[in-house]
Amino acid sequence: MNDRVEVHRPVGEPAMLALGADLARDLRGGQLVALSGDLGAGKTTLVRGMLRGLGFEGRVKSPSYGLVESYELADLTVHHLDLYRLGDPGELDFLGLGDLLADDSVVLVEWPERAGGRLPAVSRRIEIEHADEARTLRVVDLG
Repeated sequence: MNDRVEVHRPVGEPAMLALGADLARDLRGGQLVALSGDLGAGKTTLVRGMLRGLGFEGRVKSPSYGLVESYELADLTVHHLDLYRLGDPGELDFLGLGDLLADDSVVLVEWPERAGGRLPAVSRRIEIEHADEARTLRVVDLG
């Protein structure tokens, strides 16, 4: 198996933001990153750190209600999806998910398990477990 696995144990929001910025160094177009974890685990905070690491300085909000927020950067577009409120995996067809994943974009997906197998190939999987302020992140690069 070619998977590369890293385990990180950030404590608190500043550490999650820093880890996100660090993980962003490996982001390039054509990737889909799946972020799993319970409510409040820090998925959106990690995404905020990734965007900061890529140079985005504006407001980063959770796409919980609109399902997708897009961020235009100099060389890359980042699409942040939150599938928590997805009623049916078929709703992804209306989002044009296939069009979001391009050579000049990265798609970050929270709650990927709600997609019911409709996501394109995942490049990186990040699983977050938390207890109080402590987090354990398992980062799996799939190719």
